[in-house]
Amino acid sequence: MKPAPVSVLTRLQLGLEALYRVETRLEVEAFVIDEEQRRQMGVARAPREQLLVKQADDELAMGLFVDGAVLANLERNDPARGLDDGNFTDFCLAVEGVSHFVYVALCAAGHRSVSVLELELQAEVDKFVCCALVQGSGHDLRRRLYRDVHFADDLDAAERDRYRTANGEADRYAEALERRFMREDRVTDMLAELRRFYRMTLDGKLAAITRAAG
Repeated sequence: MKPAPVSVLTRLQLGLEALYRVETRLEVEAFVIDEEQRRQMGVARAPREQLLVKQADDELAMGLFVDGAVLANLERNDPARGLDDGNFTDFCLAVEGVSHFVYVALCAAGHRSVSVLELELQAEVDKFVCCALVQGSGHDLRRRLYRDVHFADDLDAAERDRYRTANGEADRYAEALERRFMREDRVTDMLAELRRFYRMTLDGKLAAITRAAG
């Protein structure tokens, strides 16, 4: 009897936790919600990927929504076999959702607060790294991830500014990773750098980006 196939979201979670040498001891699939469950929560915005978080006393509840069409496409066009125009955008959406899930879970376990900007910045970095590792290089990735982007029309001014900041800072950091490590095929050194970056606070990450980009 063949074992059940491992979902794309589970593989992404295992990959991110292995990449950063962290462990949430949670299974992302247990937190996945569908469109109807999200609708019942009465959220103001309904993007194709969304991590919903609710804190009550000392407990944190999470629900991860990823559009069913995104997941179905990734099952048909497995990113492990390569990224192309047919699965690139959906892969990035899935990475972003799982990145948020893992990061919030780790911060909650460590009793550390986390800002939305910090979440978005780390997710933007995770998208670059995951895509680069899957396709074997960072060629053209920064343009696709950080330059050829369109922010949702229903974002308010503060949200739009936050996304622009995360996008721009991740672009600067990705450029530094390319220059310092990827062009010289120093993957081991890059992974060590990424693990240090992952464990920094938001202020530490922004300072590290400034130093790396200098």
